[in-house]
Amino acid sequence: MRLEGKKIILGITGSIAAYKAAMLLRLFIKEGAEVQVVITPAGKEFITPVTLSALSNKPVVSEFFGANDGTWNSHVDLGLWADLMIIAPATAATMGKMANGIADNMLVTTYLSAKCPVLIAPAMDLDMFAHPSTQRNISILRDYGNIFIEPGEGELASGLEGKGRMEEPEKILEIVVQQLSRKKKLLNKSFLVTAGPTFEKIDPVRFIGNYSSGKMGYAIAEELAEEGAKVTLVSGPVSVTTSKPGIKVVAVESAEDMYNASLNAFQYCDGAVMCSAVSDFTPIKEETEKTKRGNANWSIELQPTKDIAAELGRLKTSKQLLVGFALETNNELANAEKKLVKKNLDFIVLNSLKDKGAGFGVDTNKVTIVDKDNNRQNFELKSKTEVATDIVEKIVEQLQSLIC
Repeated sequence: MRLEGKKIILGITGSIAAYKAAMLLRLFIKEGAEVQVVITPAGKEFITPVTLSALSNKPVVSEFFGANDGTWNSHVDLGLWADLMIIAPATAATMGKMANGIADNMLVTTYLSAKCPVLIAPAMDLDMFAHPSTQRNISILRDYGNIFIEPGEGELASGLEGKGRMEEPEKILEIVVQQLSRKKKLLNKSFLVTAGPTFEKIDPVRFIGNYSSGKMGYAIAEELAEEGAKVTLVSGPVSVTTSKPGIKVVAVESAEDMYNASLNAFQYCDGAVMCSAVSDFTPIKEETEKTKRGNANWSIELQPTKDIAAELGRLKTSKQLLVGFALETNNELANAEKKLVKKNLDFIVLNSLKDKGAGFGVDTNKVTIVDKDNNRQNFELKSKTEVATDIVEKIVEQLQSLIC
């Protein structure tokens, strides 16, 4: 039995495809899994809790509280209990709530508490699936790290033909088995990741900074943790957060702060990914009071900041891996290759502001990976979560070559 000993939360929402959830539940049980069904109120209009309870040998969870007897269901305990959560079928309404943190039912609150991988199998009419709001919510959920099981094409409940059919239970089972049997490739490894901008103070209210959101660095940190690594994430000022186990966030503000935190962490690490957009210059003098507007021009004298990647490249041992980033606006490949050599990197991730959808403040990226042997890999525009997967695969490959 391929799922023996595994604990699965099966979330069911209000879709005609809910009948497939019963079949999926039966397949999970036959493979040895322990399954807890969590169903939305609308889901009970399509399939009864009695059926699901009989198949799972467990009471079905739907409401926050019992029937006036003081009992309640803990979404926190459920989130900690599971090895995997799958929502099948997932309606547009439920995905919208998940994407925006609208915790008004037991299923969404359980999702928000889950510490395990979350798979989502959408089911809806073709126009609902194609609607920009649905696609935006899917993009948000992907960026959160959720795994989507794409719906199939065919005849829908409306009688129309198109994309929106929930994937068949047998195929979903294979995806779940693959996910739960996935071997973590970076167990017992430690990584440093830098992310976000740095702020260089001019006076108490002004600073030199940039538009980095930190999304790429956080996605890489989460993917490394997903593969079993312990991650120290040195983060500049960003609004993005992470709650994934295995990640220690060290918040910094200036390039000097990031330099010190990175050097302190790197000595204990197997590798580092320098994804932050560190300011290259900082004011020589920080004013102690706010500088008032005047009629004359205001000149600020700047000095170079410390080069974190170059210093780590100087310090790294033959057993440590160092990955850099290059965000370029011209002569992209040539500039990235110079940086690769100058900073003693094992490989560099290049992206260009000329590519639409790449760079700062967006949820996608388009990169080229160049390693020190001059091997190049060009990738198409993807979500930053998917780009992080590509980068971590390269890290695993490079670490294996270091060991060899």
